[in-house]
Formats: sequence, structure tokens, C-alpha cells
Amino acid sequence: MLLELRAVLAPDEVAAGRRVLDAGPWSDGRVTAGEQAMLSKRNEQLPESCDAARQVQQLVLRGLERNAEFFSATLPRHIAPPLFNRYSGETNTFGDHVDAAIRFLPGGAMRVRTDISCTLFLSEPDEYDGGELVVEEAAGITRRVKLRAGDMVVYPGTSVHRVEPVTRGARVASFFWIQSMVRSQERRRLLFDMDNRLRDLRSRLGDADPAIVGLTGTYHNLLRHWADV
Repeated sequence: MLLELRAVLAPDEVAAGRRVLDAGPWSDGRVTAGEQAMLSKRNEQLPESCDAARQVQQLVLRGLERNAEFFSATLPRHIAPPLFNRYSGETNTFGDHVDAAIRFLPGGAMRVRTDISCTLFLSEPDEYDGGELVVEEAAGITRRVKLRAGDMVVYPGTSVHRVEPVTRGARVASFFWIQSMVRSQERRRLLFDMDNRLRDLRSRLGDADPAIVGLTGTYHNLLRHWADV
């Protein structure tokens, strides 16, 4: 399931994050690439242990915490610390690849299965040309994504995807991975659809309606059956 989430960060938060990120320090983005991805990756990345990265990580995580649609869609068990990349000049593209299945976090204290990939855009679309995230979905469908600063896209970590060459300006973004409590993409989609419909019914019928109570119980019983916590 590919899903676009609007306004994960407010404009003032984007501006604050960009002030920190634009000052760097930026380095070769291949440091986090797997063996296959390294062959096609040409971008810059902020070292994940630097003060700038840690500062903006907290900004991103606070945005995620208050976004109900994000939690409904991803049902996160673990969120890998957000990373930051920049595409511009000669380091301007990332060819077709699939993200590594397991992300080893700094220090070796934890591993995250990359069920879901996330890109949070931190540049406005008119700041750069090119730079679309292209995701291959099932049945040969291809989605091209270029969102406003503060918007985010989530998509299956199993997807072949790429970033088109940036031919003008700079594309700055945060990227990270999620290990979901519900491993199956199909089950996550069913739960997300059910939760959306429940929220719509609550807005019209109220929380106390017997049908709402029963359906909410069914949702949580399914989540209890499928979730790994």
C-alpha cells in the first residue's frame, strides 16, 4: 500500500529543520547502502550520529507521534531513527533498488525489519526539477511521487523504487523504515480500511452506537490476533 500523508510537519517545523540541515555536514550517501544499492546510489547524506541529524530526528518523530493516519496505516512496532539525504549537482540520483530487509541500528543494540519505507519531503516541489520518487507497485503499476515540504509517502519496503535525477536545485528529505506490528501488507491494508470506515461512522453516529462498539471490538480482536508486539 502506497499512501501519501499530508502536513506531517507544519511549515514552521520544515523551516526549522531546513536551517539545521542546510548547514550540514553532508557526506557520501553510499554509507547506508547495501551491496546492490551502492551501485546505483549517488546522493549526499547527513551522518546519522551528528548533532544536526539528532536534532531534526526529534522534530520528525514528534510530527509522526501526532499523526493518527500514520499510526493507523503503519501500526509501528519499531521506527528506525530518521535519516536525511540531499540530491543536487553531481550527486543527484538513486537508481532502481530494493531496500535491505534488515536495518542494523547504530551500536548494534537493535535490528529493524524494513516492512515499510518512508520518505518525508523537506524541499518544496518548485525548489528543484526532477527528483521524483518512483515506486513500482503490483501488476506493473508505477507511481511517481513529488510532494510538498512536510508531506510524507509510505510504501512497502519490498517495492522496487528509485529517485529520478535532480537537474536543478536540491531535493532534501528524511527517509526511514518501520517494522510493523502486523507483518502482512494485506492485513495492514484491511485494518487501515476498517479503521477509516470506523472513524467515518463515529463522526456520524457517535462512539456509543451499539454497531460502532461492536465493530470497534472486531477491529481490536483482529489486531490482537495478527499483531506481534
